[in-house]
Amino acid sequence: MVDVGVVFPAGRGVARWAERDAESPVPGRWPYGLDGLVSPGLALTDREVRPASRLATQAYARGLPLPTFSGPRLDVALTWEESLAVALRSQVRARRHACGVIWATDAVAAGAATPAMHAARTALREMDALWTLARPQVERVQSWLGDGHPPVHHLPFGVDTEFYAPSAYPRQPLVASIGGDRDRDPETLYAALELVLRARPDTRVVVGSKSPLPVPAGVERHEFIPHDEVRRLFGRASVVAVATRPNWHVSGMTVALEAGACARPVVTCATPGMDDYVVPSETGELVPPQDPEAMAAAVVGLLDDRARAERLGRSAREHVVANHSTSVMCAALRAIALG
Repeated sequence: MVDVGVVFPAGRGVARWAERDAESPVPGRWPYGLDGLVSPGLALTDREVRPASRLATQAYARGLPLPTFSGPRLDVALTWEESLAVALRSQVRARRHACGVIWATDAVAAGAATPAMHAARTALREMDALWTLARPQVERVQSWLGDGHPPVHHLPFGVDTEFYAPSAYPRQPLVASIGGDRDRDPETLYAALELVLRARPDTRVVVGSKSPLPVPAGVERHEFIPHDEVRRLFGRASVVAVATRPNWHVSGMTVALEAGACARPVVTCATPGMDDYVVPSETGELVPPQDPEAMAAAVVGLLDDRARAERLGRSAREHVVANHSTSVMCAALRAIALG
């Protein structure tokens, strides 16, 4: 039996996910659907840890050893992204350690050189396997880590294709946009939606965003939309639009896949790696970042051609099920983590 432990940040693990599910249904039993890692001959457990302290991080960045913790030794310990890399190495005893790298490439591109970044780089170099969710990130992570880095893999992200299920294409036009990670672009989104409403004033527009920017007339904004309501919204949507700034971590891919799983076409930005998740002219449309005119034209084009929008939505569902379900993702992650 292979003992695999999945490490989450304290307060954001499986227990909290179950609490959220009791409040309003969420996809999967574990965050990111990582309970799908379970397989014959594998014992899967979850653990929560706190990030390494500031003093420990600074010391580690200067080359001092981390304190080590006692406890049972796992065969494999993994965590989703690099904010827990230092804690994973110091607090979880395992034969193999594996970690995702999500945000670091953008920080490196921005010139960040903080002790936390240096400590994360050191910890990542000590891992046995790494992965990124964007194919172009692989080379950038390898370059950042330098000679002697562990294997860096591309892991195709996946979503719960049972939770996000297809439904009949709507008759009333509705454009939806959800999400607010650090590289979402509400300025471009709102400018594009104004143009959409000018061309198609019969369209309902619903946005989930915490942006403090003024909301254009005719746009309904909600600060938070639960997962259960998101899937209902996508079921009512004609098109899902996601505007992002230039980035290396494929901002918006989750929403793109969730919408695709619901058989809806997506219009989003052509940032590196996004074409793995949205196939241009097959499952949706990719437009240049920070170009509201191009985004609006793509959205209006789909609103004006219902048959094409339906066809792209069906293809999107097929694409997500075949390539980006949580089961597909977990099978690939299991191979990466176990070596």
